[in-house]
Amino acid sequence: MTPITKRIGVLGAGQLGRMLAIAGYPLGQKFGFYGSNKSEPSALLGHMYMQSDDVDSLADLASFADVITYESENTDVAMVREIAKTTPVYPGEKSLYTAQHRGREKGMFDQLNIPCAPYQIVDSLESLKRAVAKIGLPAVLKTTTEGYDGKGQFVLKDENQIDQAWSEIGGRELVLEGFINFQRELSMVAVRNANNEHVYYPLVQNVHHEGILRYTIAPARKVSEKTQQKAEAYMQSLLDELDHVGVLTLELFETVDGLVANEMAPRVHNSGHWTIEGAMTSQFENHVRAITGLPLGATTPRQPLAAMINIIGETGPIDQVLKVPKAFLHLYDKEERAGRKLGHINIIAETEEELFEVFKVLADFLPK
Repeated sequence: MTPITKRIGVLGAGQLGRMLAIAGYPLGQKFGFYGSNKSEPSALLGHMYMQSDDVDSLADLASFADVITYESENTDVAMVREIAKTTPVYPGEKSLYTAQHRGREKGMFDQLNIPCAPYQIVDSLESLKRAVAKIGLPAVLKTTTEGYDGKGQFVLKDENQIDQAWSEIGGRELVLEGFINFQRELSMVAVRNANNEHVYYPLVQNVHHEGILRYTIAPARKVSEKTQQKAEAYMQSLLDELDHVGVLTLELFETVDGLVANEMAPRVHNSGHWTIEGAMTSQFENHVRAITGLPLGATTPRQPLAAMINIIGETGPIDQVLKVPKAFLHLYDKEERAGRKLGHINIIAETEEELFEVFKVLADFLPK
């Protein structure tokens, strides 16, 4: 044990926990994971506390850990509240409670004067029809909780689709959001520690295909200093209002009228994976630093450009990746399955031309 060693418990044992451990071990940290089976990506990187129907070792994880964090905004709030009675949990309950419900999330955006799409909470076919009449079409109907990578969503373009939309994802509380005419999708990763220190990564551009993030370019091209500062101001207000400790990610739409908030995630984020090789301190290391009381690291890019390509569904021709000098392969030890994130590729480059030449070489990993 070193003077700065902490035992970090992670609720979840997926690839995000795996990358937290990989970043934390050089700092002398120790890890334990709470998951449902021993084949999860994090299982071999620390103590594994199994979640099952007849044996629940959550108390054992809490006893092991000096501090606990989580991988998903869908983590049970009541469970976090109970653990926090004996073991600090970062980010705290307020961050989790807000981010896991799209209505509460947008309510906070409104409270902090962060622009977001017009929205209405609906819980019946009739209330959906009223919301459509108020907001107009096109609009996006989403589940208020859970739902990720395009799941739990229905794009409404015509009133004739209302019955179909309710039939497909209704029968539960939903939110109808007005459609935003955006130029591109951006996101920002920010970090705050308990000493109220903040650091911000540059805005990045995200490209989705079939609801799944396929690649990120960092920093986003042609972002003005004013736009970067506006995003940082939004992030600071969120971090402080939530008393957030750790990484917080905000997904944004860039429009002709400025930035519009989409969703936030109280955790390390797919669009921040480029930071592993692309920034002076990765999002994962900064999250570990934040929750263990260490000084935050610099978020400066190491080179002018970086990118991240998700590996989706099948591993693909990874030999091509290993032959590219400025490409870095990260596999998650997961079985192939349609739509599943199996790993990612990070790229660093001096120029746009160099970056897009690498994209051509790795075209098999990009959406067709």
